Amino acid sequence: MSTVIINSFEEYKTYEGKELGTSDYLEISQERIQNFADATLDHQWIHLDQEKAAAESPFKTTIAHGYLTLSVLPYLWGQVVEVRNNKMMVNYGIENLKFISPVPVDSKIRLKAGLKSIVNLRGVSKAVLNITIEVEGQRKPALKGDIVFLYHFNN
Repeated sequence: MSTVIINSFEEYKTYEGKELGTSDYLEISQERIQNFADATLDHQWIHLDQEKAAAESPFKTTIAHGYLTLSVLPYLWGQVVEVRNNKMMVNYGIENLKFISPVPVDSKIRLKAGLKSIVNLRGVSKAVLNITIEVEGQRKPALKGDIVFLYHFNN
């Protein structure tokens, strides 16, 4: 994996319609799932009760929260692209996001990202990224969608 370095709107624009790259894999451990459950107050058994999940879940194990999978996006994104000369980046939106398949405990996930579009809105760059979070060894991804970031480049 090599990180794409971007220093300006003009450089970012050269990647429009192209794949930007793929992150390293990140393991989703039971401890990470538990920490997320504690942080979000979402303690549903399918995420936390390993014995019940083994006996009653169609997945036969605990699975990560869909929003946990989404929440590691900034970490994985930082491995794909490093935006420099930037005062600030703001999460602006999520479009057409679909949770496609579960992430079983101890699975490894990675981000595959491309630049769908980028426009300059009076000095603020609005980037729409098409993202896929893949699960190692699974045919179907965990999720797919478009993420929108606003970048405030230094002049």
